[in-house]
Amino acid sequence: MGTKFQGTTEQVRALNLFIKLVRAADSVSNRINTYIVSNGLTVSQFGVLESLYHIGPMSQCDIGKKLLKTGGNMTMVIDNLEKRGLVQRVRDENDRRFIHVHLSAEGKALIEEIFPKHVDQIVKELNVLSCDEKDKLSELCKKVGIGEEVIA
Repeated sequence: MGTKFQGTTEQVRALNLFIKLVRAADSVSNRINTYIVSNGLTVSQFGVLESLYHIGPMSQCDIGKKLLKTGGNMTMVIDNLEKRGLVQRVRDENDRRFIHVHLSAEGKALIEEIFPKHVDQIVKELNVLSCDEKDKLSELCKKVGIGEEVIA
């Protein structure tokens, strides 16, 4: 279903594209995130565990930047992961002002168990596209994501 807005051809085309883009992303995300939630994690918690697993220990601020989350939200997410024993906060030995978040053994075991199934589900979801279509969509999403400075 497209827009009911009666603007210029360019406006209607842009609105219709935006609606399709958001609905497609939400639809795929909802199907994929069901698996994450079924494993007792929020999407943000999964993002933290996945980042720490693939990148290694990071500051809470760096994790927030990576996941595009606010500092307050990251504090709550990491607090909850720490309460579950999935991560630990470790003070930097050289500069005690800095705290790094590390995966615990339990957190590592959990992400090692669920990440491969998560990837398989993503592959399955995106197999509706050919390899060339995936490459083109990836290129277009990057272009849209970077955007262009808008002058008001």
